[in-house]
Amino acid sequence: MLAPTPRLAPRLLIRLAAAPPDKEAAIREAAGLLAAAGCIDPAYGDSMLRREAVANTCLGHGVVIPHGMVEDRHLVRESGLAVLQVPGGIAWHDGQVAHLVVAIAAQSDTHITVLRRLTRLIQDEDRLARLTRTDRQDDIAAALSEDAAEAGATAPARDLRQRFDWTVDYPTGLHARPAAAWVEAARGCPARIQVRHGDRVADAKTLIALLQLGLRCGDAVTISAEGDDEAGALAKICAVVTGLSSAEKAAAERAAEAAARAAGPVAGWNPTGSPRIMPGLGASPGLAIAPVHVLAAADVAVPDEPEPLTTGADRLHGALAATADQLRALADDTERRLGKADAGIFRAQGELIADTDLITLACQLMVEGHGVAFAWDAAVERMAAQLSALGNPVLAARAADLRDVGRRVLAQIDPALRAGHALPDTSCILIAPDLAPSDTAGLDPARVIGLATAQGGPTSHTAILARTLGIPAMVAGGPGLLALASGTPAILDGTTGRLYLDPGEADLAAAAAFRDGQKREAEAQARERALPARTRDGRSVAAAANVNTPDQVPFALDQGAEGVGLMRTEFLFLERGETPSEDEQAETYAAMMRALGGRPLIVRALDIGGDKQVAHLNLPREENPFLGVRGARLLLRRPDLIEPQLRALYRTARDLVPAGAPTGKDAPLSIMMPMITSVPEVLAWRETCERIRAEIGAPPVPLGIMIEVPAAAIQADALARHCDFFSVGTNDLTQYTLAIDRQNPELAPEADSLHPAVLRLIRLTCEGAARHGRFVGVCGGLAGDPFGACLLAGLGVDELSMTPRDLPGVKARLRASSFIALRDLAARACAQADAAGVRALDGDGTERSAA
Repeated sequence: MLAPTPRLAPRLLIRLAAAPPDKEAAIREAAGLLAAAGCIDPAYGDSMLRREAVANTCLGHGVVIPHGMVEDRHLVRESGLAVLQVPGGIAWHDGQVAHLVVAIAAQSDTHITVLRRLTRLIQDEDRLARLTRTDRQDDIAAALSEDAAEAGATAPARDLRQRFDWTVDYPTGLHARPAAAWVEAARGCPARIQVRHGDRVADAKTLIALLQLGLRCGDAVTISAEGDDEAGALAKICAVVTGLSSAEKAAAERAAEAAARAAGPVAGWNPTGSPRIMPGLGASPGLAIAPVHVLAAADVAVPDEPEPLTTGADRLHGALAATADQLRALADDTERRLGKADAGIFRAQGELIADTDLITLACQLMVEGHGVAFAWDAAVERMAAQLSALGNPVLAARAADLRDVGRRVLAQIDPALRAGHALPDTSCILIAPDLAPSDTAGLDPARVIGLATAQGGPTSHTAILARTLGIPAMVAGGPGLLALASGTPAILDGTTGRLYLDPGEADLAAAAAFRDGQKREAEAQARERALPARTRDGRSVAAAANVNTPDQVPFALDQGAEGVGLMRTEFLFLERGETPSEDEQAETYAAMMRALGGRPLIVRALDIGGDKQVAHLNLPREENPFLGVRGARLLLRRPDLIEPQLRALYRTARDLVPAGAPTGKDAPLSIMMPMITSVPEVLAWRETCERIRAEIGAPPVPLGIMIEVPAAAIQADALARHCDFFSVGTNDLTQYTLAIDRQNPELAPEADSLHPAVLRLIRLTCEGAARHGRFVGVCGGLAGDPFGACLLAGLGVDELSMTPRDLPGVKARLRASSFIALRDLAARACAQADAAGVRALDGDGTERSAA
């Protein structure tokens, strides 16, 4: 039956219980309705068929929208819709079955409103199912003519059959991470689940819809469910909703405590005025004074290049899938390094790009004739603008997340649209979410005079490279950094990890004077950097450098290094796509020895695991890689990794270590094993080394171990019987002693190597080594801190190895000290209650008080 509906814009024509034999017949029948009503020239029906030949017009859920080619719009006399209800269904494209055929004839942009209504209808599966069976035209007319606001005006929000009332008690409201947990729980249930706040309702299975509710702490909501196992579904999601409360409150409390700590004075420079302080973690010392520049992707013009909907949809699907894989990998990596809470950022981004509203909007734009990249970019921007317009700063941050992940998808659609980074021509303090090591290494210190990142840790490769470049840096500053306006005047203290914003003239002058004083002191230290690190009462401490490659050796020697105390061989594996051959490794080790010219070189065997994952090694995924198969545990299980490395090292020793070369800490080549925890591991390690040495015909070289776990420090006397030396890795020893992941920005301030428990373990290590005449080095971050170096020397450490730029300052501090006083200082430090008490000993002149 056909009957015209009351005149609307566009005109709406409906035929119930249609039964066309195929798709072409359905299109011609719908076009006939439009032509008979005077909406189109009959030739427009042919245009609709041509459109189907180049694009699939199925929106999904049984709704199809045949329409003509853009160039044939002149054949439209009046905007109109012709709807065929096909209860029995009709095959459309690739197995899709159509039940509602909505033919569109649009003179201008009328079709956008229609598409918006259709996509909203698609998400209401119950109503859509009723429309395919109804015998009332008014039902279909209402669905295609009312907007959300109109529907809300006539039909107040209705809760589903099973309901639960709750008051939001998350201190920061419903933000992306808890919302993503709600969505994950809801999607695991067959029942329909919704969340209502006042007269606004959101599908609990749609992240953006939940965020658009703008729920704040104290808001009353009703969560309701209806359908299969609705009671179980409601119980499941309510358990997640309420179960997150304690974690959200704890996170807020930690943030408040961190803010309170950040407001107090620190050692070093302090402002006299009241600038806004953004705290983080000090990663590279020094003071930088300049405007901030927030690193944002450079604007990329997205061309509008229409293509058939079938291929465009395939490209969009592929880009979304690739980005989802990328985000899962990022989440897994972040969880390994930082924990589940931070990994939730990337999981929430994965939910953002899986959002039905977002994908449907992009598809609408593609149906209108836009190219896939243009349609995706426009859809992301429109949804992000909606979130930003809610006036909630937390949701505004989610808009930034949406734009960020949108750019990831855009780069997958077309690699030419991959955004670059634009820097100002003048000096700046660079603000970024985080930087890859290659990005950091490429910074120009003349333009980027300071670096502050929202993420990262003080021992990350980025932080290490910043110290190498001499750029003051702060890490783990939090997402608030990214909301700063570029051009804001600032002072960055990379020593204390503080960013001071909008400082007054007095503070700017005081900071400049402090910086200039530091520069003069550094220049004085640099002039004497070649002098040995010998205390005033004659105790010598070897000063060495941590390096990765031979080309870094000349700079290390120029800074006063007496050798290399740590060559990190994992960089040979991390910076390439395949395992280096034995010959390639031997060439690198030989080049390192030649660059040192007979000075000591300590090579650490491959240290992989924990936060250092190498894809091409195909290591098994572990729930907790820091407590899993890493370091010695890995190498002793993987002879294919350790034996080629040992052969390469012993070949180097055979060719370059002269007869009668010194042993001990002055040996031209030494090898050490990472992450040793027991005597059997040492014995297995030495047995492997001796077997390969004999095969190669190389001279013996000193074999040492890293002290990185409390077990090794506690039994240092037993381990020393079978080792030639120890090297303490203070970064790992700290995290294992305090049970704190040193790269977790939330806990990193507490992962302090000056904690008395860590210092006591180092003292035990030195005492155990001394019983067997072994020397002890330290190659962790504490060795490069002048005060920390004084404590280590007082504890009995024989060698300090550090980032080359730290050498002049450490050597100068030791030369100004008395060893007797250093021993007293170390004893007092070990007796303190906490790291704060140890730090309070710095600057009191104790280490220089004895002659």
